[in-house]
Amino acid sequence: MSATKIIIILSHIPVFAVALYALFIYKSLKPELKWFSGFLFSSGVLQLVSFILWFLKINNLFVLHLLVPVGFFFIALYYRSILKDFLDKSILLITACFFAVFSLLNSLFYQSIRVFNSSALTVECVLILILSLSTYILFLNKELGKKKLHSASSLNWINSGLFIYHASTLLIFYFGEYITSNINLELSRYTWVVHSFFSVIMYFCFWRGLWNRIIK
Repeated sequence: MSATKIIIILSHIPVFAVALYALFIYKSLKPELKWFSGFLFSSGVLQLVSFILWFLKINNLFVLHLLVPVGFFFIALYYRSILKDFLDKSILLITACFFAVFSLLNSLFYQSIRVFNSSALTVECVLILILSLSTYILFLNKELGKKKLHSASSLNWINSGLFIYHASTLLIFYFGEYITSNINLELSRYTWVVHSFFSVIMYFCFWRGLWNRIIK
């Protein structure tokens, strides 16, 4: 087994570990972190299915077509909970619904469920970057800082993880279909090793954010 393959396999461990940790502490979490835990649970389950199919050498790309809209739905509700005092509650819910429709249409008519859904992933990346940057800016507001002081550490860690990962992998997702379809398998794995590196950083930030929670 090549070193790149081992690295990619090991990068799944933080995904499952953080999902299990979130499950263990779920009852003690505040509402916004419970929404975020929904993202962690769905990602953990679907990536486990994807990993098993990959290990059995079965095309697993259809799982990604499901993971993208489901994951964004929970992330949108997470940010909706954080920004409820500064943003109309319906905006992010409508955005999540429109994105789900876009993802479905993309999978049905443009990018088959048997290929990498780079279009949906790229749009998701841009939307999450907008949300994370908006949150950074709003956190500079003193009133918001006072309202979120009790959970600021958790929110900042999670927001930073989302920003770092999606800013770093945007180009990988944009060219994802080309990489998986046109580049030699062993060579393309180097690209996914880079992706795995930023995924591990993101999930470390998620774990730290959950660890830093303050129960009141």
